[in-house]
Amino acid sequence: MIFDSTLRDGAQSNGISFTVEDKLKIVKSLDLLGVSYIEAGNPGSNPKDAEFFARMKDISLKNSTLVAFGSTRRCRTKTRDDANVQALLTAETPAVAIFGKAWDFHVTDIIKTTLEENLAMIYDTIRFFKDKGKEVFFDAEHFFDGYKNNREYAIKALEAARSAGADHLSLCDTNGGCFPDEIFDITKDVVESFGMSVGIHCHNDCGVAVADSLFAVKAGADHVQGTFTGFGERCGNTCLVNVIGALQVKLGIECIPEGNLSMLTRMAAEVSEISNYKLSVREPFVGKYAFAHKGGMHIDGVSKAPKSFEHIDPERVGNRRRFLTSEVAGKSTIISIIQKIAPYVEKNSKECEMVMEKLKEMEYLGYQYEGADQGFELLIRKTIGKYKPFFELETFKIVSQYELDEVKYAEDFMRETATAVIKVKVRGKSEITAAEGMGPVDALDKALRRALEVFYPQLSTVRLTDYKVRVLDSRSAAASKVRVLIESADEEDSWSTVGVSQDIIEASLIALTDSIEYKLIKEIEKLKQFY
Repeated sequence: MIFDSTLRDGAQSNGISFTVEDKLKIVKSLDLLGVSYIEAGNPGSNPKDAEFFARMKDISLKNSTLVAFGSTRRCRTKTRDDANVQALLTAETPAVAIFGKAWDFHVTDIIKTTLEENLAMIYDTIRFFKDKGKEVFFDAEHFFDGYKNNREYAIKALEAARSAGADHLSLCDTNGGCFPDEIFDITKDVVESFGMSVGIHCHNDCGVAVADSLFAVKAGADHVQGTFTGFGERCGNTCLVNVIGALQVKLGIECIPEGNLSMLTRMAAEVSEISNYKLSVREPFVGKYAFAHKGGMHIDGVSKAPKSFEHIDPERVGNRRRFLTSEVAGKSTIISIIQKIAPYVEKNSKECEMVMEKLKEMEYLGYQYEGADQGFELLIRKTIGKYKPFFELETFKIVSQYELDEVKYAEDFMRETATAVIKVKVRGKSEITAAEGMGPVDALDKALRRALEVFYPQLSTVRLTDYKVRVLDSRSAAASKVRVLIESADEEDSWSTVGVSQDIIEASLIALTDSIEYKLIKEIEKLKQFY
């Protein structure tokens, strides 16, 4: 069973701040994918979570069970009088996750109560919710540290939960300090001793949260807690995308309905986008480069037998194979991309040679297309005569200004704003538009798209999602060339383009122009499918 805590544990990550609408969207995505449980927050901790649970009462989930999270009753307090317990009841979720202390040090030194009172707090709270008809997870906080320091007491904490009627015992490596062999041995002991549902909850402070979770499953754990793409407090939580990929694809242990597995890559991107979290391009299973090949020998091997360099079929998790474009990629890679545009071109044709020579020339000038596939497609079109510009850039002007913010920490902070004025011509008609932005590139991007939307309304859905600059020759100081790589997206897709110049604005404009050209070519190709 997959127990997703993106909306609770993930919300504790630096830089993550969900709105209620964000949380509702993520619940919809996870339910569609088919995760078993969605732990969506603590209704007693803040008004936002309280509003979320109130709105969820009118929403029916098809595949997932919604879980509210909270602590055991406070020490020396009656369960029915505890405000957090009452807040959990108002959430009206079919399941609750109750965390309690399993490390005697935390009991005596952190919450400052007796060992006996802590056991009573666990028992009373779980019994209260079982009497209300709830499915109950007991999250044994700091369990592994507690077990290593005082096994007898850590086990007593679990026994208190079981005797109160808990449905699941979740063993938590709360500070992320355990290694897989420790997790395996201790989980195996608990599974054999208790003979009931046991789960694992790991943090990634040693970089082994996924490995820890997999070893717990091998030891008998039947559910894994984590966050969908791994973000969380400190170094993050177990990445459930990786757990699903490893367990279901590699080990044959079903975590989500098999028919939904091909949605995994799309859902990882969707949840990351809603969370405003940059999913790593090298994320296993679902990353953009998880099945990307660059070296000619590797590409040749994969083309002949994919399993020679790929541990799974990327399509099974909804990803795809990528051959990265560069001068070391070889003709096989280049011809496969050319044939998307001109199917008649052969490996030994004049057009293929022209593209190879142009690629070498552009890379010598500082261009790099392995991260800008769509920029390379445009280069191919221009090289073999399959390109017709959609617009002409006549003039542009950028004015930057700096506003001095208030003095903070004995430093003066400058905030740069800019205005771009741009003139374009489309089919003999000119359009002049101005736009403001947070810096010259932002202003230029907004002004260019605003001017062109007059002629091409489809551009209204395009947005700039990433912008990277690399200085190519730092020894030349101010005269150095820069490479600008931008990523753009619309409601359906994302694409990357590149520009190179000694002027960062010009390099940015080249990449922005290619991005818009690619979008418009894509729209034409889409229309061809219907006519």
